[in-house]
Amino acid sequence: MMINLFDDNAWQSLRPLSFTRPVADLRVGILTIAEKWTKHLNAECGFITLAHLSVKYPSLKEGCLYINGSVCPDESLLEAIVALQTGESLKKEGLLIAFKTDYGTTDVMKTADQLKPKEYNRDFTRIVVPEDIFRNNDIELRKDFALITKGRSSAALSATNTLLGNDIFVEEGGGAECSTFNSLNGPIYIGRNSQVWEGCHIRGSFALCDNSQIKMGAKIYAQTTIGPYSRVGGEINNAVIWGYSSKGHEGYLGNSVLGQWCNIGADSNNSNLKNNYAEVRLWDYATEGFRKTGLQFCGLIMADHSKCGINTMFNTGTVTGVSANVFGPGFPRNFIPDFAWGGAQGFDVYKLDKMFETAEKVYERRNIPFDQTEKDILQAVFDMTENYRHF
Repeated sequence: MMINLFDDNAWQSLRPLSFTRPVADLRVGILTIAEKWTKHLNAECGFITLAHLSVKYPSLKEGCLYINGSVCPDESLLEAIVALQTGESLKKEGLLIAFKTDYGTTDVMKTADQLKPKEYNRDFTRIVVPEDIFRNNDIELRKDFALITKGRSSAALSATNTLLGNDIFVEEGGGAECSTFNSLNGPIYIGRNSQVWEGCHIRGSFALCDNSQIKMGAKIYAQTTIGPYSRVGGEINNAVIWGYSSKGHEGYLGNSVLGQWCNIGADSNNSNLKNNYAEVRLWDYATEGFRKTGLQFCGLIMADHSKCGINTMFNTGTVTGVSANVFGPGFPRNFIPDFAWGGAQGFDVYKLDKMFETAEKVYERRNIPFDQTEKDILQAVFDMTENYRHF
């Protein structure tokens, strides 16, 4: 089977996290949304997304199944989508979920309007705003855990560890020493070649994806995902780190999302609860103002390539755009624009050539080329976010 995962208006409302990727490339649970669909359907996957992303995330040109990239699969939804016949679409209350054609298209909405609609009446998980990622991480982590581990045997953990519960799965090369794993209230997944160093305490639901490390003495609470090629330490609660990022030292990260290629300096913290216990508001790119989240607990939303210096303090509900560099004393404001350089004392523009110099060094450490495709994406984001940098 071949599928194209298409972006709809969720791409707009998920900024800044979606500036550098299609919505289906967001990680929630253990897997990205695209990985969930490809595993469930045993499918080859393409993307229909914005022009500046289409070189890195191309579409499949042949006729195939088209699925909304903001929608996460479950058994009922999979059954309904697989049952679609050519020329049919699946919708719920006007939301286009999926459709099937015998020809390729990039004009998703126009094509779907010409097809026979079928109504879907059950609930499902959809990622529409940034906080949906940590808010839905527990349910998606549990679903992904069941999908990945079904019919398989776990590698063994060292006898130096204390294990509470039996819902723990360790991939080949994964390991831990002298740590505590509590899966009584949720599963724990340790990815391939990932390591938990001595003295860590981990409660499920939790996922440590491939080739990542948890440093000594870390305290990690439920509903947390550490993506591939990442290194973390300190205290983490209900946070999702997508991959290739570091929070390697003491400090608190809670009810938060970190993109790729991010770095959190030593002893940095985010607040996830206002002193007056009021509802948290988050910056909205569309309205250029703050919107209500309906949440009492909401921490830091940090997009790709952003970094902060040691002892950085983030206010409750802070949104940090792509490639921001934050440092200095005091609390920076709750919206830190893309390509901002500075902190509570003020910001300047993080010039693109300087940002590229840093990114090349960061990629080189992972033996990954920082190529023209990556530069073109960041150039496009730099251009489209100019109006938000009122320095």
